[in-house]
Amino acid sequence: MGEGSKLRNGLAQELSSMSQDEQVPIIVRYSPDRRIVRHKGPPMPGIQESYNYRLQPMAHMYATPRAIEALQEDDEVVRIYRDQPVHTLLDSALPIIQMPQVRSLGWDGRGVSIAIVDTGIDPTHPDLQGRLVDLADWVGEGPVDENGHGTHCASIAAGSGAKSDGRYRGVAPAASIYAAKVLRRNGSGMMSDVMAGIDWAVDQGVQIISLSLGGPGPSDGHDALSEMCDAAVAAGVVVCAAAGNDGPAGRTIGSPGASRLAITVGASTDQDIVAPFSSRGPTADGRAKPDILLPGHLITAARAKGTSMGTPVDSYYCEASGTSMATPVAAGLCALLLQMDPELTPDEIKERLITTSIDLGEPANAQGRGRADALRAIQNSISPPSSDRGDSQPPVAGPGLGLGCLTTLVAALLQSKRK
Repeated sequence: MGEGSKLRNGLAQELSSMSQDEQVPIIVRYSPDRRIVRHKGPPMPGIQESYNYRLQPMAHMYATPRAIEALQEDDEVVRIYRDQPVHTLLDSALPIIQMPQVRSLGWDGRGVSIAIVDTGIDPTHPDLQGRLVDLADWVGEGPVDENGHGTHCASIAAGSGAKSDGRYRGVAPAASIYAAKVLRRNGSGMMSDVMAGIDWAVDQGVQIISLSLGGPGPSDGHDALSEMCDAAVAAGVVVCAAAGNDGPAGRTIGSPGASRLAITVGASTDQDIVAPFSSRGPTADGRAKPDILLPGHLITAARAKGTSMGTPVDSYYCEASGTSMATPVAAGLCALLLQMDPELTPDEIKERLITTSIDLGEPANAQGRGRADALRAIQNSISPPSSDRGDSQPPVAGPGLGLGCLTTLVAALLQSKRK
């Protein structure tokens, strides 16, 4: 079978080596005028229907090569994607080092909702108590986190630090949390389930979606998951997506990091440099990515009960590194901005973060516009920050969330609160 104009993600090549009775998971994008109705009429031969998305005119299904050929002839079918694997974006934790202590964040994200689309959440963890609004499961294991990744990410974005007397408090500790389990207990899953989680989160009315997951790059941003992220942003939801952990090589931004409208987040270290593992652009179509950097190196946050992800600190906390960790930092910061000004649009929030970031002197395809700075974002200012990276005084050492690069963020939020 030749490469049809509607087939994506190497689907044509895969079909050429399949038997006519074998089914492959696909995502079909229909014309915007198409009205998809569940279970209407007899199913097309060779197709097993799975899920119809509300946010976009897309549907997930299993189809034989012959059925896919028939779909290509449908004038209302725009593209057919191969459903692809995705996984958590967790880098191996490095030896534990002391980090500057995160004191008070000032703004706390109260009244703002964040969806963690990941491996689920441990609803019994003290740091997440009282703010879990809803949990959904798309992989058939139940919404409880049996991997640890989703709980860790939720805690970075919005953990209260209750079990550590505030020591490991998240960026927006009063924000409401939604959890969509789209990755299995082994940290892997399928693009179609991630899309379903995004669809659900938008339907729940969340304001921010955090995606610490992805597939290999490069992507041109026209894959199904990236387009779903774009649709969520167009619907008024801020989407923060991890750049990936395939650095330092270039052209390693996969999906959904290649999304045009999402905030693509790379990782920095506590030395304020780009983390070696952080994926680099350009995207497959030549765009510079990531958009910004945020700390993702040796982050201490909540540990899901019975899990061993990262390096355990104690029964309630563990330490891990990756753009997975940087992404919920970005999501938490977005929550603070929305608490400060609920009228901000996703585009305005993204613009504030990238135009007020601190240039680390790295190429745009490594750092984006730089490492985000809260004071400049909150004040919507591009004037030089009050904190000088060249100060001869060393940072204050001490335990904390592990956000060594967020010294200026913490000071900024405290100063903003005093005003």
